[in-house]
Amino acid sequence: MRRTIRYLAFFLIGFAGFIFLNNTSLLGPRLSGKPVLLAHRGIAQRFDERGVTSDTCTASRILPPTHGYLENTIASMRASFEAGADIVELDVHPTTDGHFAVFHDWTLDCRTNGHGVTREQPMSLLKTLDIGYGYTADGGKTYPFRNKGIGLMPSLAQVLKTFPDRSFVINVKSNDPSEGLKLGALLKALPEKRRANLMVYGGDRPMAALRPLAPDVRTMSRASLKGCLFRYITYGWTGVTPAKCNTALVFVPINVAPWLWGWPNRFLDRMNSAGVSVFVVGPYRGGDFSTGIDTAEELTRLPEGYNGGVLTNEIDVVASWFGSRH
Repeated sequence: MRRTIRYLAFFLIGFAGFIFLNNTSLLGPRLSGKPVLLAHRGIAQRFDERGVTSDTCTASRILPPTHGYLENTIASMRASFEAGADIVELDVHPTTDGHFAVFHDWTLDCRTNGHGVTREQPMSLLKTLDIGYGYTADGGKTYPFRNKGIGLMPSLAQVLKTFPDRSFVINVKSNDPSEGLKLGALLKALPEKRRANLMVYGGDRPMAALRPLAPDVRTMSRASLKGCLFRYITYGWTGVTPAKCNTALVFVPINVAPWLWGWPNRFLDRMNSAGVSVFVVGPYRGGDFSTGIDTAEELTRLPEGYNGGVLTNEIDVVASWFGSRH
């Protein structure tokens, strides 16, 4: 009995030692280089996030403006790249005349002088709207961007033509599989080199429809994210990267990251070897899976030398912060 217990103790100690040595960043590949910065919706007007739900009109509660840019516009994207963004995230909706409109909201009523569901309109009409119409920082007393956003809603094709060598993350706002098919067909028609600079995330059904058409494009949905990270937490200690992670886009909340085997060095190395693009995002608190890394406190939680992705709503501030560290 004592011998059995001794052997069991040796086994457990050896097993624990294997897990430690196989996952400690002390013995893993050294982090070097700069992080990949992802500007969420480009440079945008910030808003009071307290009590925000999926139905909240955020344009009606913006903070006092400090710049003149509106989210999801060509000017905002250009300013984001100039500020230090490597990638810009944008939102799309299919239109009735075969295009994809770059616009965040499901309906037009909050931000614009238009009405109705965005995807039920032709791009020709959307191009005539004032996308700055509904922005106010004082409860409707003044509208600082009214009449300044006329014609500024771009199509996805316009964005890709304007920035032919830039990288984008495309957010599909619906769970409609037909939207995945339409976007997949658009991506399939692009040159392979152009597709390599594009990633897509959205509902489970459109992502499932899109992947067979553009299997080389990194994608993410709630189901694929859970499938990748839950499997990795279960057996990633072995050093094996789950097949569910292959060629994927993965958002990792900053408060979840330390629980991932091999974080940060070995985790990032394993994901990179599987063709995964990893972006650290804000803390997960239930509901929607994240916000951005936007504050100094959140930035200091990133490990020294971190060279993975970072999603932020404050690209100019975050780019300057990382620049000051090099």
